[in-house]
Amino acid sequence: MHKEAAIRQPLILGHKTYHDITVDVVGPIENKAPKMWYVLMSIAGLISIWGLGCITYLIATGIGTWGLNKTVGWAWDITNFVWWVGIGHAGTLISAVLLLFRQRWRMAINRSAEAMTIFAVMMAALFPGIHMGRIWVAYWVLPLPNTFGSLWVNFNSPLLWDVFAISTYFSVSLVFWYIGLIPDFATIRDRMVKPLPKKIYGILSFGWSGKAKHWTRFEEVSLVLAGLATPLVFSVHSIVSMDFATSVIPGWHTTIFPPYFVAGAVFSGFAMVLTLLLIMRKAMNLENYVTIKHVEYMNIIIIVTGSIVGVAYLTELFVSWYSGVEYESYAFINRFSGPYAWAYWSMMTCNVISPQLFWIKKIRTNLTFTFILSIVVNIGMWFERFVIIVTSLHRDYVPSSWTMFYPTWVDIGIFIGTIGIFFTLFLLFARFFPVLALNELKSILKISGESYKNNDSAH
Repeated sequence: MHKEAAIRQPLILGHKTYHDITVDVVGPIENKAPKMWYVLMSIAGLISIWGLGCITYLIATGIGTWGLNKTVGWAWDITNFVWWVGIGHAGTLISAVLLLFRQRWRMAINRSAEAMTIFAVMMAALFPGIHMGRIWVAYWVLPLPNTFGSLWVNFNSPLLWDVFAISTYFSVSLVFWYIGLIPDFATIRDRMVKPLPKKIYGILSFGWSGKAKHWTRFEEVSLVLAGLATPLVFSVHSIVSMDFATSVIPGWHTTIFPPYFVAGAVFSGFAMVLTLLLIMRKAMNLENYVTIKHVEYMNIIIIVTGSIVGVAYLTELFVSWYSGVEYESYAFINRFSGPYAWAYWSMMTCNVISPQLFWIKKIRTNLTFTFILSIVVNIGMWFERFVIIVTSLHRDYVPSSWTMFYPTWVDIGIFIGTIGIFFTLFLLFARFFPVLALNELKSILKISGESYKNNDSAH
């Protein structure tokens, strides 16, 4: 008798049928949302109201309410901008890259991850907007001929490449996310009883009827968009990193930035997906779909990207010493032993040391531990951006202009507010849109459903 290979663990637990999947995913949309949803929504709502208040105060009073000064002209605003763009990376990566590699485990997590991308990029876009100060004259940055005489957009500036990269990334992600939702909107449309929701989901589903032709087109478009989105994952953060790398400031003008920023973005993005999914899994009772195996796969990606980021940190230190440029070596000595050393060591601990705990199987399959570590990683990634920006700026070539940066309550309020707005948007999405790709989940039920797996192994 031949010995069978060990069977892969099922990706859908609990002996589900096709109908069960529909009921479980559409349940929170058709009926009242779970109690947990209302609790989370109230907390997120309050934080976002506070954030909006701070933004209004900032625009009414001026950028002087931030802790910026002549030396540190970029601080929390750009730190938060880069942090949010980084978080927006995992969504498209999970969806597009894993789709191209035909990974079945993406089915349960891609929808939340894509929604996360869109909301995170919105939060990122907020910071350059409010950093203008007088946002009502924002149209001055548009290349409108004859209106402003010789005032023209500098197309050589990396800041402008940023605008193009991020808006392209946002549009492709939005289309990719929406197209994936169409079959699910049709499922909800057919189950709705009240005329108004039925009509709304009917419009959203574009007359989808589930014919073979529809499915063929759906799969073709998904693949084309995945092919477009994959290079975008790499280009967006490479370009964001060039905001720094093309300058002459010691600690910034390094060629390692693009790959290191991309690895860091994927790292922080996956951490945020884990944070969100573990909350959603509990609040929306989706334990049978987002399984320990999914969490473990994501933790493995966190180990890999965390290690790449660790190597990048060490490479930076080595190159600053090896270059023989005293300004460059001073910038790094100041990072790990200067007045902001606490931020540098927080970054090192959170980003390089903490993910290594995931090598232990017990820890990477433990949900509580994963949840805590996913938050730790994002705190670490925030510190990384802070360290790169503030510690490189606060000690200049001229010691007489050396200064410290201290955030004001407005800085902190806006940052915390954006986290609140982000969670509010995500919770609204989870309430009215299917949080799992239910039609895609059905496509793997026969291959990865628990009852089918167990029947196979019995033969």
